[in-house]
Amino acid sequence: MATLSHYLLLSALLFSLGLTAVLIRRNAILVLVGIELMLNAANLNFIAFWRHSPNPGDLSGYMFVLFSIAVAAAEAAVGLALIIAVYRHFRTTDIQKISKLKG
Repeated sequence: MATLSHYLLLSALLFSLGLTAVLIRRNAILVLVGIELMLNAANLNFIAFWRHSPNPGDLSGYMFVLFSIAVAAAEAAVGLALIIAVYRHFRTTDIQKISKLKG
């Protein structure tokens, strides 16, 4: 059985991959994918700490993850809508080429 440290190590790896994607990538969609990876790492931490708590029957970690997934879905929908609007105006999703957001 995996211990808490195994889950935390996996979560740290996921978070660092997401952070790397956010910092290195130029494509706005891949930046959103990196943000989703970081949110999934946080969800894995919630579940790991809930499962290894003295009272895992209270479902508090599970509820945090459900709310976090709902927020992540809303964030993805708004982020993709913004990317589509910016793409229609500038014809690119390259973050460095989008320097002026004023119409």
